[in-house]
Amino acid sequence: MSACVCAFILTSSALLAVVSGALGPPTNVTLKSRNLDLVLSWDLPEGSPHGLSYSTEFRSAITAFQPACWNITELRCDLSLFNISIYGNYTGRVQTLLGAHRSPWTASNHIVPDKDTIIGSPRVLLMSHHQTLVVSIEDPKFILSSLRNVFHSVFYNISYWKMGQDRELRRRDRTSQNRMVLDNLDPWTEYCVQVFITTGRTPHPSEPSREVCEKTGSEDSPWVPAVIVLVVMVILVILVVLVVLRWRHISQFLCLKDIVPDNVTQTLLAPPESSMFLAMKNSEPIEEINHQVSVVAAVRTVEKEVL
Repeated sequence: MSACVCAFILTSSALLAVVSGALGPPTNVTLKSRNLDLVLSWDLPEGSPHGLSYSTEFRSAITAFQPACWNITELRCDLSLFNISIYGNYTGRVQTLLGAHRSPWTASNHIVPDKDTIIGSPRVLLMSHHQTLVVSIEDPKFILSSLRNVFHSVFYNISYWKMGQDRELRRRDRTSQNRMVLDNLDPWTEYCVQVFITTGRTPHPSEPSREVCEKTGSEDSPWVPAVIVLVVMVILVILVVLVVLRWRHISQFLCLKDIVPDNVTQTLLAPPESSMFLAMKNSEPIEEINHQVSVVAAVRTVEKEVL
């Protein structure tokens, strides 16, 4: 019974405060950025009744306040949907609504997305190759741009250790390549890797990646390439020896002495005996007949009589 009485008293006092015009404003109004988004969040007013809604506005350093989320019941508003610039200086404010009653505005902090944003954790992939681990790093996805477009100086900081021996930590700091090889590792041993990002513009590092573990393979075998080269050389020597020993037979096969039989050669060299060929050979030259031609020009004379 006492709990019901306390709840009734609190509700009555909240309603009396609303009726008297003292609707409480939101508390802990904060503007944050993660991966270049811009989110305004807040907490409920102290002693607030049920059925509250909220209106939000935001502005940059060179513009006036403009409306954002209006008459919402959530305790957050995503300002990334309102055409903001990653290089702007922004602030927001929130107002509590209950029917026709409105609370005073409560302002948030100022934030510059490209300098104050929290960079999310990168994604790490591991691949084992003998006694080495190949680390591939994927940048976090940004809302309004990409990591490389905003931050020109991006460095990856890699920590790795044997499974269960995280105190014996080894590091590779400030590498600009998103793919690298971890060498000098023990064979058949499981290693764990974690990566975080730093830039030249943000004062704090990114969120660390999750720990990714992979087992190395067998030891490297440097004698394998030497054996392969030796086998190839032995095969080449054997081929050269066989060619030298069998050169006589090979040359006889490639350079034949009797290419064309004698009877075929004599037939090809014999003079032709066809009647047409003989008639053409013994025929006399044809006598040419020429006739003399004379050309006479006719001239017409016109006589004129003088009367």
